[in-house]
Amino acid sequence: MTVNGETVETLGVKVDPDRDRIAVDGTPLPRKVTPVYMLLNKPGGVITALSDPVGRPVVTDLLKKDGKKVFPVGRLDYDAEGALILTNDGDFAERLIHPRYKVPKKYHAKVKGAPDDKDLKRLEKGVHLEDGKTLPATARFIKGLRENSWIELTVYEGRNRLVKRMCQAVGHPVLKLNRVEFAGIGVGGLKPGHYRFLTGSEVSLLLQWGTKAAQSGEERVAKKRGVAKRIKKQ
Repeated sequence: MTVNGETVETLGVKVDPDRDRIAVDGTPLPRKVTPVYMLLNKPGGVITALSDPVGRPVVTDLLKKDGKKVFPVGRLDYDAEGALILTNDGDFAERLIHPRYKVPKKYHAKVKGAPDDKDLKRLEKGVHLEDGKTLPATARFIKGLRENSWIELTVYEGRNRLVKRMCQAVGHPVLKLNRVEFAGIGVGGLKPGHYRFLTGSEVSLLLQWGTKAAQSGEERVAKKRGVAKRIKKQ
């Protein structure tokens, strides 16, 4: 066995698996990666990606002082602000972005004009877009301004530019967009461009979305099997 290229010939040598290079018979041991879960209040004018071909700032630029290698869970538009989860845990990310889990994402949108009850109900029931009808959502009017309004919209899918396209479809284009919550986790007092590490309870809460969806799917399958058995007996 070697540690950092030097052969270990005595017992009791202490190593740091996160820093030291350990090999057995010349084969490096895989390093154990410590899971990292972060919440960023993404500012506008930043790309939700790890790099940008034209050199625009990306979200991971805001984390460089921590030295954490993480990637964003899902995305927010270039000009949008708000809650963005970052992690190095692929399974965790999959639970949060897969369509079958229907993870809620709550937005505050400044829109042109003043949506009425009919417009809000259309958003809630689902609107027809070029890539299909949207899932049922939750919408409410927050406040009116002189020429524009603020509404709250909670969606359960992650299609590209979804909120903007939904509002455009009901005649009220988005002028400003802020995601205030992702899966029940809000930005709270985080200023744009700032971040924090998620607590253990918050990580557990986020993981429940995948568990609930899996259990719901199992229940549906069980019900179908039960119905099939009853029909067969009849």
